[in-house]
Amino acid sequence: MELNCFGFNIHLRRIIRLIFLLRCVLSFSQDRSEIPEGELIFYDNFERNESQELKDEVGNRWTTSSNKTAKGNKQVDLRNGTLYIYTHKEANHATSVRHKMGFKNGVITLDFKLDTDDDVLNLNIADPACKSVHAGHLISVVIKSNEVELIDLKTGVFDLKIKKAREGELLTVEQKELLKRKKKKFKNDLKINRWHKVTVKINIDTIWLNIDDIEIGTFVSEGFAHDSKDLLRILVPKTATVDNVKIWKK
Repeated sequence: MELNCFGFNIHLRRIIRLIFLLRCVLSFSQDRSEIPEGELIFYDNFERNESQELKDEVGNRWTTSSNKTAKGNKQVDLRNGTLYIYTHKEANHATSVRHKMGFKNGVITLDFKLDTDDDVLNLNIADPACKSVHAGHLISVVIKSNEVELIDLKTGVFDLKIKKAREGELLTVEQKELLKRKKKKFKNDLKINRWHKVTVKINIDTIWLNIDDIEIGTFVSEGFAHDSKDLLRILVPKTATVDNVKIWKK
């Protein structure tokens, strides 16, 4: 009887080990599936400190718009391993926090938090060398508490010809209809003052948007296929906090 019990215990331990190994394999497989294909070309977790608290000092080759749009007032702050962004009361434009990247097809992920229902996070993708559009604007991913909007800026509102017509209130009927096709909204309810993860995947003329690993929407537009997506601008008109910015090139 003791031998039978001993043998049973050995058999049970083997089963437990097999279950443990299977869980490890499945966990590894799930972790790998969350990693976008391609080359990781940029990562920042903001685990560092500033040397002073009067001016923007993001580090890691980030630049900001504060000197130009906010009279040099501080608008970007490293806080406990995150990046807090706000727009100063004297600013004449949403705060822009910028970093070079460089891909045609790729993936951008980051963690973010909105403090109020009125806060907005705008991931603006640009090519400053593109002369057919204003300020190199190509794409915007606009995240609000209740919706997300994907916008083709290159062949839409920031195309120089269309921009000039809009400013002069001279848009034709065809141009107005064209602009309607250059953006798409999706409903999405975010919990305020909670961390969320956004993933933006761009492949040729298509954008896929996920928040918290749930697909929010897909949009196809010709401007998304621009060859050189060279700059990420994080635009914040009020307040937002970001962390763990990662960029993959495919």
